[in-house]
Amino acid sequence: MENKKQGIVQRHSNKFLQLCFALLLLSSFAFFPLCQSFDYGEALSKGLLYFESQRSGHLPHNQRVTWRHHSGLTDGLEQGVDLVGGYYDAGDNVKFGLPMAFTITMLSWGVIEYEEEIVGAGEFGHALEAIKWGTDYFIKAHTQPNVLWAEVGDGDTDHYCWQRPEDMTTSRHAYKVNANNPGSDVAGETAAAMAAASIVFRETNPHYSHLLLHHAQQLFEFGDKYRGKYDESIGVVKGYYASFSGYMDELLWAALWLYKATDNEEYLKYVLEKAHSFGGITWTMTEFSWDVKYVGVQIIASMLLMEEKHKKHKHILEQYRSKAEHYVCACLNKNNVSNVERTPGGLLYIRQWNNMQYVSSASFLLTIYSDYLQASNQKLNCHKGEVGPDEIFSFAKSQVDYILGSNPMAMSYLVGYGPKYPQRVHHRGASTESYKGNKGFIGCTQGYDNWYGRSGPNPNVLVGALVGGPDSKDQFRDQRSNFIQTEACTYNTATLIGVFAKLHGLQQAENGISVSPALIASS
Repeated sequence: MENKKQGIVQRHSNKFLQLCFALLLLSSFAFFPLCQSFDYGEALSKGLLYFESQRSGHLPHNQRVTWRHHSGLTDGLEQGVDLVGGYYDAGDNVKFGLPMAFTITMLSWGVIEYEEEIVGAGEFGHALEAIKWGTDYFIKAHTQPNVLWAEVGDGDTDHYCWQRPEDMTTSRHAYKVNANNPGSDVAGETAAAMAAASIVFRETNPHYSHLLLHHAQQLFEFGDKYRGKYDESIGVVKGYYASFSGYMDELLWAALWLYKATDNEEYLKYVLEKAHSFGGITWTMTEFSWDVKYVGVQIIASMLLMEEKHKKHKHILEQYRSKAEHYVCACLNKNNVSNVERTPGGLLYIRQWNNMQYVSSASFLLTIYSDYLQASNQKLNCHKGEVGPDEIFSFAKSQVDYILGSNPMAMSYLVGYGPKYPQRVHHRGASTESYKGNKGFIGCTQGYDNWYGRSGPNPNVLVGALVGGPDSKDQFRDQRSNFIQTEACTYNTATLIGVFAKLHGLQQAENGISVSPALIASS
């Protein structure tokens, strides 16, 4: 794996400036520079820092986001379980299991693919901490083989209040899925997260890796045996994280990650045998998100074709690849039909609400797929012509650069990065005076009266958060009440970590900077 990655970095490093020039040509159709110079290492560091802002539970001594403090210390007490910890998903104080698990799966995948680059940026320890904060919570939440606690708090009561997590007086009722009230989607995604994380921790913490794998296998078995959508069992989640795509994509996703983690052919057999009935080779998608995993499944299944031992499964894997490549071609506007829309400034545009989540996930998948094509010496055949790995990667880079400031608003949508970024992020903790500065209790309506309605910037900067972003015309209103554009979510940033790492690694290679073996060993 390391030799493959080193080869890819070396091949790409000499082309880094060529990509920039290619983007410069593309920018002739716009009114802003597409090839600004960005510090991707800084973006990576700030992206990882964001997860510390979203922590629930008892914060550790090395907590770097000092405006946050302990919160949710009685989570699960009402139900007689310890559910302290985990992450708040966005600007509210609810712990939603499905998006939290997807966040950890994507953080883990980024580390698996770009570990060397993350080590080179000096961020490996922080990446592991971000993942472990989630997986430690999942271990607690998986109290029995067929029981998974999937939510703490509920969106309805939470949204009546504008309170720092340190002060919250809203319901902390916990909700579970079990054999009688199934949740195959949340069980499957949590299994995927723990399986992916088990790969991450295999060398640095083998005992923990084994523990995660044990939970992942049990959760997959539970989700597969007792099938059903979790939002049918936990009704309060429907207005927030309803499982529109159903659970079949998560079961395929979990099986693939378990195959990657164990090399057990039974998991691969599951993915191959259920390819048609579960939609893996029948659904053609143009988005990848906390809800819809099909493209992720199709991308990983495609990459299995590189290995000789999978040639015997070529017939089905190539059908997976066909669907994966439809997605890539759609992002590149190379299909005859079913392309992803773009804003005038060139940003992929899926839908109005939190569009950046789809941009960041596309950037990651396109980067991964360009690496795959490069390593296997292949090109992509879209309806509108052949596409090479460099063109795919250059487009992924253009999306990241748009996020960091190459856009008509000259705005960085990664909070705390660059000279101009959103100041009024829709986030309870960031928009309210820090608990460290004022330990006085701030009540439910008091938060709305004294803090939510303020026109000034947030008192605390939510560094590394990727907000919902601009509208279809590249316009952005930096207002706290404009949650469609100014709220950030953990899964927005999670999918960017690997791409930031790769881009930083290429910059380092271009500048002749290599990673020392001592640094890798110390990490």
